[in-house]
Order: sequence, then structure tokens, then C-alpha cells
Amino acid sequence: MAGRVKHVAIIALGLAVQTAAIPSARAAPAETFPIATEIRIGGDENQTRLVIDLTRKVDLRAFTLADPYRVVIDLPQVTFALPAKAGDSGRGLVKAYRYGLVMAGGSRIVIDLTKPVRVEKVMTLDAAHGVPARLVLDLAAIDRASFMRALALDSKARTDATKPPPRDAPQGSGDPRPVIVIDPGHGGPDTGAKAPGGEHEEKAIVLEFGALLRDQLEKSGKYRVVMTRTDDTFIPLGDRVRFARHRNAQLFISIHADWLPRAEGDAQGASIYTLSETASDATAARLAEAENRADAVGGVDLSREPSDVADILFDLAQRETKTYSHQFAKMLVGEMKQAVRLHQHPLKSAGFKVLRSPDVPSVLVELGYVSNKADLKALLSEEWRNKAAGTIVKAVDAFFAPRVAGNGEGKPRP
Repeated sequence: MAGRVKHVAIIALGLAVQTAAIPSARAAPAETFPIATEIRIGGDENQTRLVIDLTRKVDLRAFTLADPYRVVIDLPQVTFALPAKAGDSGRGLVKAYRYGLVMAGGSRIVIDLTKPVRVEKVMTLDAAHGVPARLVLDLAAIDRASFMRALALDSKARTDATKPPPRDAPQGSGDPRPVIVIDPGHGGPDTGAKAPGGEHEEKAIVLEFGALLRDQLEKSGKYRVVMTRTDDTFIPLGDRVRFARHRNAQLFISIHADWLPRAEGDAQGASIYTLSETASDATAARLAEAENRADAVGGVDLSREPSDVADILFDLAQRETKTYSHQFAKMLVGEMKQAVRLHQHPLKSAGFKVLRSPDVPSVLVELGYVSNKADLKALLSEEWRNKAAGTIVKAVDAFFAPRVAGNGEGKPRP
């Protein structure tokens, strides 16, 4: 698309949108990125304007999503120098918003709406007469039927525009050591859970822990360790699964830190989750539902996901994989309880999309609850993080020891 991306609401009204493909090349040095310095929202429930001050003009593309209603704006990589709690609340048609890096060289702003809207104007302006460059978004309220009709016109174009770049499988290295994938949850505009006060976000906590775990595993020299993300980048759930499969991983560990609504009490301690179509309890079901919404937070269209995943060969492979996943989860609980506080029911299961690989044993580790003061203190403690990572390393060693001895290749297979 050489200048314009057809956006449904814009087509409907014959309005123009300034667009450009988000660059996928390696990111430039941080100081070369434009900076978002301030954001303002004005208007009411019928018409609302959002304005972002930038250090220079950028290209953009915008599109809408339904259920929940959202406007998504894709930009080249931007440094967001906004207040810590920016986006927690809005005004008029804007309920809230979030922002962040969504791929190398590309940023995204996701705007939650109070009702269906028409994008009347979306553009960036050059700096002039002492006024900084600005991104301007004008929204007008419309009825759901009009919103959905307009959305349907652009379904294919929107899917193509938001599709992440392919993650090619690396060439075989001949290295027989097991490949372990560490998956820090969330990232970019998907912040995950927030601690009371909003200054500590799950995406940052788990990224720091994931890097520490990687370093401890690599130090042993027994494993090849890769991470699904090493910076504040959004990665769709399906891409995280494919990332591990394409690398012929023998173990996938997704790292999270949960938040519990006050109505559900003040639970504490770490939990280990495996895949199950039936959740082990109500809390597990709620957590899986929340984590599975990550793609919606990032603005990803899930409507084209294959529905026929019950193929018999797939099912047989996944049954075997679930057995290994459960074995590792039990080993992990056994090691972690020696050094860190666990939830009163630490071994759980639910239908997490990120655990659905048919051939890679996978677990999701909830390090603790950021809504609990004691857990949050531990999560922010270097001593606790080192201790917790050490217990996971011990469980990994126990999981692979008999397999390495048995087949010489480190594969988690009999």
C-alpha cells in the first residue's frame, strides 16, 4: 500500500487517512525516535478529540475493532514520555488508552471506547508557529449497526495490516542441547496486571525475571535458551507458540504475575498452570480468560484462527505433550516449595492459548499476585527473584536429566 491504507470508517465517509507501513527493520538508536510528550482529550459522549504532542511528524494508520469497541493507531517507533498513569482513564468517547512497542520499529496506541464511533479525522501535523507536531484523532458517536457495517467492509485489509512479520525457523546448528523457550507475558500496549498505585506493571516484572532465569539456565551450559521477547514488545499469543515450535523447543515456560479482584479475596503465592479445556477452579478460569484476551488488547484480529484443531493426529500428539507438561509442573512445585511461598493450591490448569503447542511441553508460572503486598514486595526483591529462578533451574535439571541420559539428545521423549 503506497500511501494510504483503506480504513473502514474512512471509506464509509470518503475521508482520507495518512498512512504508511510500519517499518520492520531493526530499531534505530533510541534518541532518533520521535517522542510523545503530552496527550489531551476533550469533548463529550457525542464528539471527542484526542491530541498527542510529538517532537516531529510521523506517518500512521488507524482502524477500529469491535467487542470491545476500540480504535487502534499504528505508528513508527515512538518513545512515550507520558505520566505513569496516563491512559488509566479518559473522557467523552474515550474510556481509557494504552500504548507501547508492538514490533521492532513500530508502536501502537489502543484506545478503549465507551460506545461505537466513526473516525472523522486522524492525522499528524508538522510543528508550526511554536506549536509542536501533533497527532489529532476526532471521533463521533454512531449506532452499532453502522459501526459493524463499516467494519465488515475492511475485514480483510485490517487482517493483512495487523499481521505480524513471519518468524522463520532458524537453521539447525547441530547442537544437541535441549532448547528452552522463556516467554515473559504481555508487552507493548498489553501491560498485564498493575499493582495498586499503577507504578509497577506485570509486563516489566516478568520481563526482568525472564532475563534472570535465562541467564541462570545458560550459566549451567546444559541448555540453549531463547526468549519470546527481550524488550517491551507486543507478541500475539499464537506467535509465542509458533516461536517455540519453529525452534524445536523441548520446554516452554511462560512467566506471569497475576492480579486478584478484591471480591475474590487476598490470595498469595506462586502457582503453576498446565493446559486443560476444563479449568481446575474459578480463579484459573478467570485468569485464562484474562490472559487469552491479550491479542484483543494488542489489536489483533482473531476471526481467522482455524476452528478445526481437533484433528486426531494433533490430539494424540497433544495428549503426550500434556503428560510431560504435567510432569514438569509437579517437579516445579516440588522445587519451588523449598524456597518460595506457593499458593495454597499451587498446581492448576485452564485453557491458556499460550500453552496449546501440540509437541512442546508447556507450563505457565504465576510468580505471585501483584495485588498482594507481600507478593509484590517479593517480586521486586532481587534476592527473592534469584531464589525463585534457582528453583526453576533445579526443576529443569530434574526434568531433563533422565532424558539426556537415555537418548543423548536432550529431547523430552521416552
